[in-house]
Amino acid sequence: MCAAPWPCRAARLLLLLDYRRDRVALSIHMAGCLFDATADLLAANPNPADLFDRFIGWTARL
Repeated sequence: MCAAPWPCRAARLLLLLDYRRDRVALSIHMAGCLFDATADLLAANPNPADLFDRFIGWTARL
């Protein structure tokens, strides 16, 4: 495992493989991950836009 914040590049590639047939499901999965991590992550990084890009924004740029 790398030291980069999840989902790092390697994790994104694995997620893309797992959800290669359903990108909508990938976005829904990542939204759930963001929801689960929001409280902890906002304490460390108070900018919600950064969190959106980290968890969900990258899925739309593919």
